[in-house]
Amino acid sequence: HAGMVGKYVFEELLRIPTAVDYASEYRYRNPITGDKTLTIIISQSGETADTLAALKEAKKRGSHTLAIVNVVGSSIANAADDVIYTWAGPEIAVATTKGYCTQVSVLWMIAAAIAYTCGRIPEEQARATVDALAKAVPQAIEAMLAKREQFVRIAKGLVDHEHVFYIGRGLDYAMSMEASLKLKEISYIHSEAYASGELKHGTISLIEDGTLVIALGLYGPLFEKAMSNVIEVKARGASVLALTTESGAEEMEKRVDALMTVPDTELMFLPSLGVVSLQLFAYYIALQRGCDIDKPRNLAKSVTVE
Repeated sequence: HAGMVGKYVFEELLRIPTAVDYASEYRYRNPITGDKTLTIIISQSGETADTLAALKEAKKRGSHTLAIVNVVGSSIANAADDVIYTWAGPEIAVATTKGYCTQVSVLWMIAAAIAYTCGRIPEEQARATVDALAKAVPQAIEAMLAKREQFVRIAKGLVDHEHVFYIGRGLDYAMSMEASLKLKEISYIHSEAYASGELKHGTISLIEDGTLVIALGLYGPLFEKAMSNVIEVKARGASVLALTTESGAEEMEKRVDALMTVPDTELMFLPSLGVVSLQLFAYYIALQRGCDIDKPRNLAKSVTVE
């Protein structure tokens, strides 16, 4: 899911086609790659078996490999041609927010560095990007965490739902998949993430009175489209919780049952803010359901077998 955000960033800054693969599927689809392809391997633990296998497949086909991992000296870090460590610290909970956020930040910095090196952006823009990731984004997250009572209050009102749909467009869709995964992992609520524009291609038949829909409306260029989807699901009886920026709150609040907001920042940085808020929501839902948040059932910190 961090890779999906990276795809948007790479294609926006570099104008280079970028594909995202599940590592478990990569080597089984006869991937088209070679010495003109950079393969970025993303793993928190650096020991994920299917990800390590994908790395080896990419190298066998001549691709240059770059690992983004947290654990120093791990198998993936050692096997890759190059490695960038996220330095996120020990992973205490399986549903780690810092793992995702640091991976996205590293992808941003890689994209900015390549864009500057290739002459696509000036040095000032590249430095401004790194400064924003180092200062502005953490400050915005701190401001959001200071208002965590909004997440507690909203979670209390929605804790009894057993089925949830996340919807979003563009970067919001990429973020919705990570948010949905975390809600499943730690609260055991059935949750699905959909690209909003795909609702009418069948999924909307599942929306009925009381269905909880979490609508993401952070990505400004597609805000009106997000509003249109909110109206569609509300017309079919859904209960809608929306996430948007502070500047979009007034318009969104008129249409939804509950609202969460994040501070305004650069469009491409919004996934880092959004995922923190959505993981806080999942955390307080799980807490109120009495779940063991740090040790979700059936999960492991490192998937060492396929």
